[in-house]
Amino acid sequence: MSDISKLAALRGNLPLERRQIGLSLLVGAVLWFVAAMMLQILGPMGIYEGSSRAILYVLIIPGTVPFLLIGFRFARLETHQYFIGTALMDLAAMLLDGIALAWFPALYGGTPTLVAGAGAAILWGAGVALGLAFFMNCTEQ
Repeated sequence: MSDISKLAALRGNLPLERRQIGLSLLVGAVLWFVAAMMLQILGPMGIYEGSSRAILYVLIIPGTVPFLLIGFRFARLETHQYFIGTALMDLAAMLLDGIALAWFPALYGGTPTLVAGAGAAILWGAGVALGLAFFMNCTEQ
């Protein structure tokens, strides 16, 4: 089979319906916006300084779970679709975060520390979401 044939065959192997793909991307955009607004408010309060940063990163782990569960329900994902759905949510969130960091850094605050802190926290949250979704996907009965 040629490489082109292999690529064509792979196109249809995504285990999500188009509706689920669109809803997962929408959920990712909304969750990114919620996280960005939370970080915009909390950043000037010093959450990126000293031990506050460690506390923030730890709290992101359990704080991500309800957002994922809401996203899974909204996108109507089945357990075996959690990881790929979360990857699509992260895709939307990380693209929006990249745009915000490059063209709208004031969204996260007025200093490089606030901008870098928010960008790093959102990247951490995206990784946490993928990790949690992977384990949720693996525990399918």
